[in-house]
Amino acid sequence: MSNTQSASRQAYYGEIAKHNLSPLWESLHALVPKEPRPQAVPTIWKYAHLRELVMASGEVISAAEAIRRVLILENPGLPGKASIASNLYAGLQLILPGEVAPSHRHTQSALRFIVEGQGAWTAVDGERTTMHPGDFIITPSWTWHDHGNPSIEAGGEPVVWLDGLDIPLLLQLDAGFAETFPTDTQPISRAEGDSWARYGYNMLPVRHEAGNGNSPIFNYPYARSREALYSLSRTGEIDAWDGFKLRYANPATGGYPMPTLATFMQLLPKGFQGKSYRITDSTVFSVVEGRGKVKIGETKFEFAPRDVFVAPSWQQVSLEAEEDAVLFSYSNRPVLAALGLLREERK
Repeated sequence: MSNTQSASRQAYYGEIAKHNLSPLWESLHALVPKEPRPQAVPTIWKYAHLRELVMASGEVISAAEAIRRVLILENPGLPGKASIASNLYAGLQLILPGEVAPSHRHTQSALRFIVEGQGAWTAVDGERTTMHPGDFIITPSWTWHDHGNPSIEAGGEPVVWLDGLDIPLLLQLDAGFAETFPTDTQPISRAEGDSWARYGYNMLPVRHEAGNGNSPIFNYPYARSREALYSLSRTGEIDAWDGFKLRYANPATGGYPMPTLATFMQLLPKGFQGKSYRITDSTVFSVVEGRGKVKIGETKFEFAPRDVFVAPSWQQVSLEAEEDAVLFSYSNRPVLAALGLLREERK
């Protein structure tokens, strides 16, 4: 292109910009790439390095003042966006003995995966459940929820959990709403365990309606998930990519517990050398037990209990286990599947 042509073209671009127009041909390859090009990068957060910082947050601000005392796991490829991946949020939340994180609700769907400590509680729409390490708890869109922790005298201890939400997705959709409950805690209308009794034993209330797709169970205890995986490892055939992997399900529909977030638990037996795969959903992993290695793209990490790492969309992933390892994970798979955009490649 000659200097004259270049100057003429730039002058044209300047003129159309005055009318809120821009030339597609200058950005077409970025807008419609040959394959996904996530800005998020493979990253690991080592809990042994972070724990002191998480606990120190309890000295900086109270749970009541913060509303939610959380340290965001921010992907270095997405600075300032409160995102661990393009459509996913993650954070480590701390609640100390005697504290209450006030009740509110929002359109964002949220999960809690308990990392450390036990005895704290979450209340969801009138029912409380007690937290234990490895438990997976949901707070579906627009459900009242608050968190609390017994006093030290009553046996309370610091409790940390991983928050996973679809905040970035709802920001992109301009669909975020929130509301604060009039009091710090909501009224309790059902005994603890009520939802599990009704929905957790392969049975449903006679007149149950599936409704909005959210699971009627809001606590999936780790003891049951772990038992299922180890039973499967004794009798089932191992998958060369995932080891023994199960997805959490809405018992009323067979679908995912929430419409925008998929959740999984997998067991990698000692010595497991996983084959490489890639998939278009972005996935956040939380290590429950065991040690091993993961390769994401060209990046390699060693993982240990309570570490968190993220595999962005369409990156090659392979897992290894030095000892029996259990991994919890969540992703934006339901959104991609609903839009016909879920694609997987296994080598």
